[in-house]
Amino acid sequence: MACVAVTWARPESTYTDKWDNINVDEILESNRLLKGYVDCLLGKGRCTPDGKALKETLPDALEHECVKCTGKQKSGADKVIRHLVNKRPDLWKELAVKYDPDNIYRARYKDKIDAVKGSA
Repeated sequence: MACVAVTWARPESTYTDKWDNINVDEILESNRLLKGYVDCLLGKGRCTPDGKALKETLPDALEHECVKCTGKQKSGADKVIRHLVNKRPDLWKELAVKYDPDNIYRARYKDKIDAVKGSA
């Protein structure tokens, strides 16, 4: 779940920066907005255009260690991970079950995940 953030796909060397200025803090501070994004990612609710793009891009970003992410996307991903791990472990677990059922990415990113625990 390393890149549960604002990453969107395009065929070039990086994901599009079209959504880079999205206010990640506003989403994380709003239970309604955060739940909307999580429900979209889990296939439990409707997706906004940016949520749909994130849902389509997330598997690639996880598999390839976010190498196509822009700097803002990497920063946003770190912020989202920190928030979910420390403040919303229930949502973190749901997303992990969906996007990492075999524990591949959690094992790969274990050090990074452990580093953000307790640093909300």
